[in-house]
Amino acid sequence: MAMAMASNSINLLFFSISLFFHFLSFTHSATITVQNNCNHTIWPGILSGAGTAPLSTTGFALPSAASTVVDVPAAWSGRIWARTYCSTDAAGRFSCATADCGSGAVECQGACAAPPATLAEFTLNGGGGFDFYDVSLVDGYNIAMGIVAQGGKSGNCTATGCIADLNGDCPAELRVMGAGDGGDGRNRSVACKSACVAFGKPEYCCSGAFANPNTCKASEYSKFFKKNCPRAYSYAFDDGTSTFTCVSANYLVSFCPSPAASLKTSSEPQPQAADISGCRRRSTPPSLGMFAAAWVAACSFRHLFLHCQSH
Repeated sequence: MAMAMASNSINLLFFSISLFFHFLSFTHSATITVQNNCNHTIWPGILSGAGTAPLSTTGFALPSAASTVVDVPAAWSGRIWARTYCSTDAAGRFSCATADCGSGAVECQGACAAPPATLAEFTLNGGGGFDFYDVSLVDGYNIAMGIVAQGGKSGNCTATGCIADLNGDCPAELRVMGAGDGGDGRNRSVACKSACVAFGKPEYCCSGAFANPNTCKASEYSKFFKKNCPRAYSYAFDDGTSTFTCVSANYLVSFCPSPAASLKTSSEPQPQAADISGCRRRSTPPSLGMFAAAWVAACSFRHLFLHCQSH
């Protein structure tokens, strides 16, 4: 009896491993098209998750009405954002008024966006082969953004984003005012901080005693973001209406997207919570053991994040 049980266990293990490698053979590499619908140049930045190799570019200039296609490997995780009001000084150092990555160059070279920044976040080929994606305002807002899944095979593949211009309506205590000549945002709000960035209090940052969904609740400030952008993350535990899934899709990340009713309608609850507070990066995909267990039993998958080393 014992030998039979041991044999069954071994067979189950090899079956699980074979399923895992079968799954890997069908993982889908993807493209992300970054599109600028704004009437001015932006400088997108790209940060790969911890343990994920950098892409062929980590930052570039994107003129108005232009787009760039970025190839991403299977199981890639990371975030994309746009820097605005950028310039190069006399010493050759590149910097931006919003979402600067601090590298001193157009390429961000593995550095995070300084908040406030509107963020597109991806984990491709995650649990069960699903892609998980969201637009986050947890680090604040600097520019309108949309994500559209293209050609997905399953999952809800819902368009998401924050298409509203929040800078003008941003509460006074959260505003980032521009500085410089009239061409780079002087005397007007160029970004909108989150309450965590503005005040640093645990109840806004979901830290310390507030580091769980039972104690960290939506604030008047996060409600401002959620009212205007109902499908975007407004604070760290705003999971149910903010994370979306798709399988084998390519993605369009657009800045200053055209208004779309689908982004402003009421949102249905979506699976998979994701902690995206602060400048964080997605971790490497789960280990072989975790994947094997996921195929044998219905194990749940949760996005994992690590603090960005540059902040």
